[in-house]
Amino acid sequence: MTIFEKIVTVPNWLFLINCAKMSIFVAVCSLLFGTILGLLSAAAKMSKSIILKAISTVYVEIVRGTPMMLQVTLFYIAGPIFTKAYFGYSFTPNPFLVGIIAISINSGAYSTELFRGAIQSIDRGQWEAARALGLSYKQMMRHVILPQSFKRILPPWINEFITLLKDSSLLSSIGAVELLKGANVIGGRFYNFLIPMFMATCIYLVMTLTISYFANKLERRLAESD
Repeated sequence: MTIFEKIVTVPNWLFLINCAKMSIFVAVCSLLFGTILGLLSAAAKMSKSIILKAISTVYVEIVRGTPMMLQVTLFYIAGPIFTKAYFGYSFTPNPFLVGIIAISINSGAYSTELFRGAIQSIDRGQWEAARALGLSYKQMMRHVILPQSFKRILPPWINEFITLLKDSSLLSSIGAVELLKGANVIGGRFYNFLIPMFMATCIYLVMTLTISYFANKLERRLAESD
């Protein structure tokens, strides 16, 4: 039996698929929390408060100006050090939890400009018409501005999800067994990393191409409804 036949087996494929499920879980959670952070940060950046604008700007610039690998590693290391220094006990952080927190914060910074640009791209006549109808700011955002912004933000938002799905591989550096780490585990078992990496590549491509396909279908459907 060749090394290829030993590695490319149903159990190994199933193991990598289960690892891919964890990659998807990390990406979905990070996208949801990142979207919330992005909306809050975009609202702060568009507010009249100088303090809120400054906080949002500092947050975005720091996160976008540093590598995600550094952020993930820093969160993983800083947690135990902080609790040891201030509470007197140490712990081993869950790598998936740390990864979701770090990637969510990173995604939120990139989503800030995404949401701010989409909201500000809405024609001023829409804002004035909503005010003329007597809508409050919250009602105007909920019923008029955000629904129109959603259609404009959908393509880059889907691209952000695909990016997060690929960036989840960075969690392998802190011990999380996602798809890339799973490939490394199989490679270490058989002393051959090329074939497992190729298998992981195939799974990544299936996931990203499938997401892109359905995203394009949804985008066309939304365009037809205009």
